[in-house]
Order: sequence, then C-alpha cells, then structure tokens
Amino acid sequence: MTASRPVAGQRDLTWVVALAACFWGTSALLREPLAQVLDAATIVMYEHLVLVLLLLPWLIPALRRWSEAPPRVRVGAVVIGAGSSALATTLFTAAFRLGDPITPQILQKLQPLIAILLAAVILGERLRPRFWWFAVPALVGAWLMTFPEPLSVRIGDATAALLAIGAATLWGAGTVLGRLVDGHLGPRDTLALRFGFGLPAAAVIVAITGSGWTMPLDRVPQLVLLALIPGALALGLYYIGLRRTAASRATL
Repeated sequence: MTASRPVAGQRDLTWVVALAACFWGTSALLREPLAQVLDAATIVMYEHLVLVLLLLPWLIPALRRWSEAPPRVRVGAVVIGAGSSALATTLFTAAFRLGDPITPQILQKLQPLIAILLAAVILGERLRPRFWWFAVPALVGAWLMTFPEPLSVRIGDATAALLAIGAATLWGAGTVLGRLVDGHLGPRDTLALRFGFGLPAAAVIVAITGSGWTMPLDRVPQLVLLALIPGALALGLYYIGLRRTAASRATL
C-alpha cells in the first residue's frame, strides 16, 4: 500500500518487528485482570516506573544525546513517551473497564491506517492510490466487529471505542515518530526515552484523573510481567527492527 525506500547494504528486519508483535500479544492477557481492580492510570504509572528503574543506566546518557539532537527528533521523543506510551496505554487500559474487552483489541488494529498516512506526511513514504481500496473496507469492518448492534450503539460501547481509537492513533503516531527518533538516536536510547518521558506524564495523568497511588502487593508480580514482556522485551525488539523496516510495514 506504500512504497518503502530500501537502504543499500542493509537487511530488512520486518521479521524482528513481527517477533516483537508476538510478545505484544500477551499484553491484553496481563492487562485486563489488572484493569478490573485498579485504575487505568495507576497501572500505567507503575508499569512505567518498573521500566524506568530497569533502564536507568541507559536513561541518563540517552537524555544527554537527546538534548543534542535536532528539534524534530527531540519533539518526537517527548510525544512518543508522553503520548504514545503514557496516554495511549492509559486510554487502552481504560477501554477494558467500559465495554467489551474485545473492542479495544479489535480497534487497535486500525493503527496501520493511521501510521501509513502519517508515514507519508512525516517520513515521505509514498502512498499508493490503491491504499484507499483497503482502507474503506477496513473502517467498515472495524465498525461491524466492534459493536454487537452496529445500528444501535450503546454509550458505554461508544466510549470504550473512542478510547481505543485514541490509543490506536497515538500508537500509530508512535510508530512513525519512533522510526524518526530511532534513526537518529538508536534503539536503546529511543526505548529509554520512551519510558523516561512516559513516567512523569503518567504521574500527571494519575493526579489529574484522581486515580489511586497505591499498588496492592499481590498484583506486583503481574505488573512486573506486564512491564517486562509486552513492555521492555517487545519494544526493545521493535526498535531494533524499526531501524531497517519502513514504518508502513512495521505498523502492519
């Protein structure tokens, strides 16, 4: 649907992005039980705290290199952390409590439509005309699969859908901006900055929403697994693969 720009002498790493996606598949299994007993913002804040503690040795050098990067790279890293990581994950987690848990998982599949459009605008990846032949049926299909009664949508289901679409939009933007930031700073710095900027943003969201600040001890093992598997491991692989994968392919 888009034409990428292969770089001479570099092997395509789409398979590494696909491997990362396999680990992302565990996110809903770990997140949904937590979302039933804790506020979404609380889960996301502690998830980011675990990841910042894990990546702390890399974070300080990453911040130094970030301060020396071009302005669009610096802005991109902040948007990835505050928006694509903290806010998007909060919206996605909240969607589990408001509607059918299948809804956010289906609607996050709209990310490719968003990311492909943004990749054309921000990265200059060429958008082919036949893209729209796929985009329109995808949007119709998403509507039909999201709501049990597509012509009679309940407020709770609509709210959950809007939260999930908001998360998908921010994640789609994160794919494109991640390609930009990763190209300048590398996967390790991009990963550390994502959670470094995401943690204060997540704390602000907790304060604004009035969510709880405490984490029950019996939920800590589940939270740590959530942070390590679909968090650190999946995103680490993702940013490695993203260096040699067009954003329009990575999002698929």
